[in-house]
Amino acid sequence: MKISGLAIVAAMTATGAAAQDIAQANSDWFVAGQATLEERLALQPNTNRARNVILLNADGNGVNTNYAIRLFAGQQAGGLGDDHVLPYETFPHMALVKTYTVNGQTPDSAPTASAMVTGVKSKNTMINVDGSVNVGDCAALPGNELTTLAQIADGMGKSVGVISTARITHATPAASYAVTVHRNWENDSALPEGCDTQKDIAAQLFDAMSNGLIDLAMGGGRNNFLPTGFVDDEGKEGRRTDGRNLIAEIEALGGQYVWNDEGFDALATGGNGPILGLFEASHMMYEFDRTGEPSLAEMTAAAIERLSANEEGYFLSIEAGRVDHANHGGNLHRVLTDGVAFAEAVQMAMDMTDASETLIIVTADHEHAITFNGYCGRGSDITGLCMKINNNGVEHTGEANLAADGKPYTVAGYLNGAGSVLTAQAGGEYFGSRPSVTNEEAMDPDYLQQALVPMSSETHAGSDVAVYAHGPFAHLIGGTIEQNVIFHVMHHAMTTE
Repeated sequence: MKISGLAIVAAMTATGAAAQDIAQANSDWFVAGQATLEERLALQPNTNRARNVILLNADGNGVNTNYAIRLFAGQQAGGLGDDHVLPYETFPHMALVKTYTVNGQTPDSAPTASAMVTGVKSKNTMINVDGSVNVGDCAALPGNELTTLAQIADGMGKSVGVISTARITHATPAASYAVTVHRNWENDSALPEGCDTQKDIAAQLFDAMSNGLIDLAMGGGRNNFLPTGFVDDEGKEGRRTDGRNLIAEIEALGGQYVWNDEGFDALATGGNGPILGLFEASHMMYEFDRTGEPSLAEMTAAAIERLSANEEGYFLSIEAGRVDHANHGGNLHRVLTDGVAFAEAVQMAMDMTDASETLIIVTADHEHAITFNGYCGRGSDITGLCMKINNNGVEHTGEANLAADGKPYTVAGYLNGAGSVLTAQAGGEYFGSRPSVTNEEAMDPDYLQQALVPMSSETHAGSDVAVYAHGPFAHLIGGTIEQNVIFHVMHHAMTTE
């Protein structure tokens, strides 16, 4: 129901505001702002014990990347974009998160994921290992393993699931079940000779499923579970050198294994055995290219349906891993289509759960070196050129802004990456003249955004990310926090009496 400006003024007067005429009281902006204030005033803390905890992490979706996803989603819906609201942006509580690690001003996904599931920061490259250990030091691992939220949940009788559009053995999903001094040891062929204090990550997932820690795991990374010489259903060869077929071993335990959307659709989510979905030999497809495999939202729905059968509740970790990969590639269009798919997964989780008993945390592990140009008029396509502001209206003029070199520039770009405007010359020097680009060329799904520093792969950034929360004890999220605090909120909500 639309609230009138006079009613707003009356409400302000009733709550102690100065009784005076406010010229802009009938402005839509004013009315909407006051309505938001009233919503905030009505908020009450939810102090129920969280039966379920869902951690949704869009890898690489920092504040800047999220801004681009918001605009893209809004523009795809027919709007100007900047006023669009993503599902998790409706959550009543949020904070900014510091993502640095024990040894990194700029983090990678291994210690950031670890921080969120253990409550402490650690070093880049390691997963669930105390920060006193040197990277790759197998001998120092014993006694320095960290306890995870998944283990705590399992000890409480809860079910545990993990989903990712990356390889399920990749850093973020691995944090739900693995301990390793090097994130790249995804199969046994990657383990250094003489390292007998830990197993490879895929073998650790098998152990976690066989001992009941992990009830459901879905993502990519099939070749890490199959032996060399073994060709899977899509013609890809396994990578294991120990001869183990971990997929067959899971099935021998009474588990279900699926590798495509047909098998996924036929899953018996009401069974008791573990569920393993491995939909690609390596990472799952980008959402823009997806065919023959489930979406992140579909995997989320299947996981919640399965895990909800446990009366004690569950902990579910969900990662949109390929937002990060497209950022690394400088391919903004695929960043944004995967970002929208992540938002759809969040909405699915919201729709399938009860906020009175389920804490949902939405965040990112780190940001990327993405940035935005100015001064762009409203409605400038987020993947296209920065159009001039319309002084006589709202939407841009349709005329591109020009830089000092006389060429147009895109709304978004990267500080480094494969789209660098500099090119290598003989002798190792870099020179270049920025190429001109049309709006149509920039909006091509395969276009790489212009970047400054030449890099084969764009890098992470150390800037803050956001965390959004709703459900039990979501009000504990606020201010600017260290990344490891996210664990403490989830743990408190799950274990409070």
